[in-house]
Amino acid sequence: MAKTERVDKPSSELRKGWTTGACATAATKSALTALLTGEFSDPVTITLPKGEQPAFALAVEKLETGSATAGIVKDAGDDPDVTHGATIISTVRPGQPGTGITFLAGEGVGTVTKAGLPIAPGEPAINPIPRAMMTDVITELCKYHDRPADIEITISVPDGKNLAKQTWNPRLGIVGGISILGTTGIVHPFSCSAWIHSIHRGIDVCRASGIEHVLGATGSTSESLACEIHAFPEIAILDMGDFAGGLLKYLRNHPLPKLTIAGGFAKMAKLANGSLDLHSGRSQVNMEFLADLAIQTGLNQNFKKQILDANSALEVLELTQENKIDLATQIAILARKKAVETLGNAPVAVELLVVSRAGELLARAGFDG
Repeated sequence: MAKTERVDKPSSELRKGWTTGACATAATKSALTALLTGEFSDPVTITLPKGEQPAFALAVEKLETGSATAGIVKDAGDDPDVTHGATIISTVRPGQPGTGITFLAGEGVGTVTKAGLPIAPGEPAINPIPRAMMTDVITELCKYHDRPADIEITISVPDGKNLAKQTWNPRLGIVGGISILGTTGIVHPFSCSAWIHSIHRGIDVCRASGIEHVLGATGSTSESLACEIHAFPEIAILDMGDFAGGLLKYLRNHPLPKLTIAGGFAKMAKLANGSLDLHSGRSQVNMEFLADLAIQTGLNQNFKKQILDANSALEVLELTQENKIDLATQIAILARKKAVETLGNAPVAVELLVVSRAGELLARAGFDG
């Protein structure tokens, strides 16, 4: 599952890109054309699920006796995708009569090892829609050339094994490389859909594996502390990041028995105040909310202006700590309450941890509230 790095969104108009699935489909079409006719399609045009017809230039082409190989460099547009610039290669060969279309994982493409994903264990990590797209082009070309559609397709991504270390694949039990992904064939810059999709697949794998307690952390510091407390297996660590809503709403319909949410004071303050997207570009810490909560917790009213004028949530936290006010615990309680409300009636017990920048536990709202 491809991971989108966190960078600030450019102010100018953003350029769309192409998924690994679209690139694999185009490479497969060109390679099979060469296998059947002796000539590669370059550029090669494919039809995406919603009807778009992009053209792709080849970066690799190799025709041998009994096989043809084509490769396309993935252009993710302006999306900060770790697979941007990777070469997606398809090698096609005739299969045994009656075997139909088969998919193999070449160098740098992962293999599924755990249940719960849309692809069965033991299969190449090529998702259903890219498989369907490649199946369509193979079927169409073979029909046109009056050949049986018994074709073996091997998808490879040089350096895919290293790229996979920057994705969720290791935690999802996908070993050996990246996944070939895409539902529309188009990468929409900064849509965050890939990140949330990976959270959902992580939940699916945990459910299928019988995992009962999972972690959603906003970052590595809070993740490390939560793992010290609960010794989570790697499979149970969901890289929630800023997408508390994406995690909680999916668990509402696909529940697991226990959830620990761990995050820094500022992000948990946003959750406590009702925000489910914790990214700094999409939600802000509400100083009025923090001031009122601090005063309710015992801080002198005279400090309200200092809080409202504070430059950061950390400054507010330090002010309350200096005055012996436990604001972090109130944030933990309210953030847990918001998480429980978002889960609705789902049978999920929730714990909330507020973690300092130094990795220390500031506050904890337990499973029983």
